[in-house]
Amino acid sequence: MASGFTRPFEAIDHQALMRAHVPPPEYFETDWLLGPEEIEARQLERLRARARRAHDVPFFRSRWEQAGFHPDQLQCLEDLWRAPSYTVDDLRRSVEAHPPLGDYQGASIDNALEEPVRLFMSGATTGAPRPTLYTQWDREAGAILMARALYLQGVRPGDVVVNAWAYSTHNGAFAFDEALHKWLNCVVLTTGTGTVTSSRRQVELAHQYQATAILTTGDYLMHLASVAKDMGLDPKKDFNLKALPNIGDRELLEETWGVANYQSYGFHEVQWVALECPERQGLHIFEDAFVVQIVHPETGERVPDGEQGSLCITEIYKTGSPQFRYNIQDLSFLHPREQCACGSWLRRMGPFAGRADNMVKLRGVNVWPEAVGEIAMDDSRLERDYFVRAFREGNRDEMVVHVVTRADAEQHAAIAADVAARLKERLGVRIGVELAAPGELDAWTEMHSAPKPKRFRDERST
Repeated sequence: MASGFTRPFEAIDHQALMRAHVPPPEYFETDWLLGPEEIEARQLERLRARARRAHDVPFFRSRWEQAGFHPDQLQCLEDLWRAPSYTVDDLRRSVEAHPPLGDYQGASIDNALEEPVRLFMSGATTGAPRPTLYTQWDREAGAILMARALYLQGVRPGDVVVNAWAYSTHNGAFAFDEALHKWLNCVVLTTGTGTVTSSRRQVELAHQYQATAILTTGDYLMHLASVAKDMGLDPKKDFNLKALPNIGDRELLEETWGVANYQSYGFHEVQWVALECPERQGLHIFEDAFVVQIVHPETGERVPDGEQGSLCITEIYKTGSPQFRYNIQDLSFLHPREQCACGSWLRRMGPFAGRADNMVKLRGVNVWPEAVGEIAMDDSRLERDYFVRAFREGNRDEMVVHVVTRADAEQHAAIAADVAARLKERLGVRIGVELAAPGELDAWTEMHSAPKPKRFRDERST
């Protein structure tokens, strides 16, 4: 220990960390194959310990006291339902009342000499950014979770990987970097987004260094494929990609790059929660680190297995800022616990299906912008890019989807009419359609600068 402060590498016991959260590839030979009783016994032990620490955080203690909940009530995993949930709106109110960090942090900037911390913020795709403090344990354990996911998706120790995520106040790029460098010994080319390193240069680097993965959004990876073709390169034949850890149109990504794409799920505060194995029977949840529940988007009540609802996440691996029954308002569902064909008994969830808080009630019909975009783009004349706007016109709510095409202008009216008809048939409500040229939506989607593309803007209150 240095005089007067603890350096990050001194802050944790790395052997204890690796026992608690086994890194890859060993993880897939051990904890990945645990039986249900072992999985749930460990979950309960860690859940109770996490609840005791969270009880010391003012945000949670106050809410729990109001709801009549205490950590001592956690005698089994079912008892977790007794704790109140919270949403991002509660976190925003906390920040407003206790700026700039809110009262939900389980770590302190003032104590950084004794306990090193890092501060990151959400990408603000659904509102004001949320600050989160991470202890050194949180960073290292979270990096192990991400390394597991990258390994299962095809990244191997010693690989060269292009990291084209935005290095900013957001957690994403740094979390990938830490996972790759610290836990897989990968050589990371830190290109950042297209506004930092041009798309052409990113393609050159991936080709020159024979990168096995390019970490970015699926949309931007498809843009890089287009740039590569303009440079005379074939994405399938002239690159060394072996993994597609990218969220996007699976069929299009696989067809373009010739590599398997596996779905995954995670978010700012906790890194990687779940991912798909090659059997593609759902996303395996890292249950040494999480307990996942599904609740009704409006009532918060429990939803049966197989039924879509809002993800309610409890992390059981961190030592800093807790996420304890965090209703993240991402839509998905849970599979019943059963053994996957890959051999794992880990609980599985469905893929991300949109945002519960993005729902727009349009003339009595519940409409999700993500669904609008997917239906609209089901046309070979359109690119994989869209943006949805909700606005007030006259005395009623309206919605328009902006889609991208390379077709000649004389075809635009027919394309727009076809898309509008398909939306009306599938959703039962009229939605406006406007066409744009490639690149015209970039200012709205922030595709080349944001951690993930923005797809929706609610203008009804502006």
